[in-house]
Amino acid sequence: MRKEVINQVKPFRIIIRSIRDSFKSVFRNFSLSMASVICTTITLILVALAIIVTVNVNHVTKTMEEELTIVVYAKEEATPEQVENIENRINKISGVKDVVAKSKEEWKLEMKNYSHTLEVTLDYLENNPLLDSFIVTVNDVNNLAPTAKEIRTFDGVESANYGEGMVEEIISVFDVIKTVTIVIVIALVLVTAFLISNTIKLTIFSRRSEIEIMRLVGSSNISIKLPFIFEGFLLGIVGSLIPVIVAIYSYVIIYEKFGGSISFGVIELVKPMPFILYTAAILVIIGSVVGMFGSSRAVRKHLKI
Repeated sequence: MRKEVINQVKPFRIIIRSIRDSFKSVFRNFSLSMASVICTTITLILVALAIIVTVNVNHVTKTMEEELTIVVYAKEEATPEQVENIENRINKISGVKDVVAKSKEEWKLEMKNYSHTLEVTLDYLENNPLLDSFIVTVNDVNNLAPTAKEIRTFDGVESANYGEGMVEEIISVFDVIKTVTIVIVIALVLVTAFLISNTIKLTIFSRRSEIEIMRLVGSSNISIKLPFIFEGFLLGIVGSLIPVIVAIYSYVIIYEKFGGSISFGVIELVKPMPFILYTAAILVIIGSVVGMFGSSRAVRKHLKI
């Protein structure tokens, strides 16, 4: 019974001892630990910048895409029943998000309020020359063309336009921007993992004699590896603290300074909360996981597992 209890407690003792030894090792090898922390800090700051830019670029493109609509005009001779039927049929199209109808009378009143000249002109005319219209919003910008094409087949529809040609070019540009920014983030994360991992490898390589001594005195592989893994985790956490602070405060300051938008309000920035907290969590995860992975690989090499 006592032996079983000891066997159950042993793993916890190894973990606690490994954590304690990892803290001691950080301070014992302070200069090498600082090199790892500095490398982690610099690369994660770049990753934070790339994430912030990428998310905001995607936010802007998504916002602009949502503003792309189809403008539908009913024929001049269309009856109220036909206009109502057109609206009902548009609402039934798959992929249509919203339909806003505006009658010819509403158009007339709006244009009369817009200009005195237009008011006089419209009052002079016996018949209202304006057309009943609909503003159609779709769930996906890729549905603009097929939706407009289907609407044009409806009885009583004069036209259904969404800026053909120009819209396709805008969508293509947005897709390229999204792809480029995502690739940049992935590339920076990979570079970060490579640099942090190699820095930690150098740190452990300088302590290969320490690993050899531990092997000679009969320490198990797991008891040798664990302190280094926890050390890599600790260095990754510490190295990510400055990038987290820089990312949070810098973004909040920029957001408040520009009032949540740039380029005279045309480009709207993503709200700091909860976006900046997600970014901070990503940075900490990258730092800690890469630190643990780099340490584990470096120690495994010296143990020849």
